[in-house]
Amino acid sequence: MIEIIVNQNLEKAMRVLKRKLIREGVFKELKSRRFYEKPSERRKRKEKEAKKKRRKDLDRQKRFAP
Repeated sequence: MIEIIVNQNLEKAMRVLKRKLIREGVFKELKSRRFYEKPSERRKRKEKEAKKKRRKDLDRQKRFAP
């Protein structure tokens, strides 16, 4: 459940909501569900995402290591 408090500025609240939805991965999931994805394509995509995540984690470790 995502809750956004609107004080005065509706546009600002909409931007905050959009940012939270992007962070949760809602837009990415909607895009992926738009068309059928073959199991082999899904496996390749997941492997690619895992590789990207590992590379990012290694970069973060190298950057913040003493």
